[in-house]
Amino acid sequence: MSSNEKFHHALVVDDNKCIRCTHCIKTCPTEAIRMVNGKVEIREERCVDCGQCMRVCPHKAISIEQDDLVQIENYRFKVLLIPSVFIGQFPYAYTEDQIYRSLLKLGFTHVYEVEQPIEVLKTLIRREIRENKSNLPVISSFCPAVVRLIRIKYPAFTEQIMRVKAPHDLVAHYILENFKKQGVSPDDVGFFYVTPCAAKITAVKSPIGEEVSIINGVINSNHLYNKAMSVIEKVDELDVEPFKKELTKEGIQWSLTHGETWWQRAKTISVDGIHNAIRFLERMENGQVSGFDFLELRACDRSCAGGVLLSQNRFLVVERLKMRARLYPASSVKMEAEGYGRFSGLEPLAVTDEIKPRPLMLYGSDTFKALEKMERARNIMCHLPGIDCAACGAPTCRALAEDMVNGLAKMSDCIFIQQQWQNQGKVSPQKAFQKMEKKWGENRFDPDCTKKGAKDESF
Repeated sequence: MSSNEKFHHALVVDDNKCIRCTHCIKTCPTEAIRMVNGKVEIREERCVDCGQCMRVCPHKAISIEQDDLVQIENYRFKVLLIPSVFIGQFPYAYTEDQIYRSLLKLGFTHVYEVEQPIEVLKTLIRREIRENKSNLPVISSFCPAVVRLIRIKYPAFTEQIMRVKAPHDLVAHYILENFKKQGVSPDDVGFFYVTPCAAKITAVKSPIGEEVSIINGVINSNHLYNKAMSVIEKVDELDVEPFKKELTKEGIQWSLTHGETWWQRAKTISVDGIHNAIRFLERMENGQVSGFDFLELRACDRSCAGGVLLSQNRFLVVERLKMRARLYPASSVKMEAEGYGRFSGLEPLAVTDEIKPRPLMLYGSDTFKALEKMERARNIMCHLPGIDCAACGAPTCRALAEDMVNGLAKMSDCIFIQQQWQNQGKVSPQKAFQKMEKKWGENRFDPDCTKKGAKDESF
């Protein structure tokens, strides 16, 4: 796959809801968001679809695209693939069988949790660690936001990322092979994955290490949860045990923090939260971390239980899944009883093509010009206040300096420089105000008692 491939992005900004408050600009871990001509602009080359901007937006102006459920009617066999964290959202009052049946009632013919053939991933992780002693730690490829982060910001670590597909791809191949054995044409089978976050949408729409994903559609977890809850009291009595026959203790907890590491004997570490992951990678880059065999990095706090598209409290989701896992056998017990043969054909399908770096060139690809721009940016920083207020439309003064040397911003974008220039008579108050209105939009500074905080909204 080319390192110049197009990144698909799932995050969408609704300009009508956005009040240009800078929450998203200051929160974005990769500094991908700017305010340009009164509108929020997400710079595609920087965005890793972690969803932090959506999480902090007080006006719900940032949303995530999803496929329409109507698409399932295009297939004879409508297969819904759910992560175990989806089950963890439901109150204890509902059994997992009721949850499965509610999803079938919505029109799906089959429902599977994606973490079922997890023994394949365990086997591949062990093998990767064993065969790559000279290039440790092996880095998990489970979280697509982290994979993108490494490719653009820490490209030297790209070759250490495991070349294995996500569980939803793996289980889809497993199910498809079973359909083929029954004489079913692959064209009659549609796979629809329920995503807990934006990054997994991009992993389907723009997969890394393969040309096209086996998944046909992606469904917003929160949207499907509400639909399931609307019918869960009216479900039919159906046998759903065949859909869960490969579930294990490890599989149910795979998408939680430590899910890939707690069962291993190798020296491992788990880090969750995108800002924590960045700090850890920076320490690795500076040679301050060593001695680990396997690194599990997740963009969300509590991993997928904290996905931005889950509707329930992440701590409750974790607790429910841990309680549920106690009811299932360990994969080693299942292996002894049933053997590995049923999964052996999946290993070749689980491996992706080479994952290539896609480094973010802050100052362009020409080394000489890049060094020259870097020096100019440092000189500009001498004049900027270093307050990092984001009033210029960039998240930090350093980001503004980078934009300036790349011709995307001006010194006058800084409101403190504007005030200084007004005081020195270099610019009129009217000109300065017009500059601010162009950046933040007309009438942005007019009184507005409907905005958040302008009235008693209680707690």
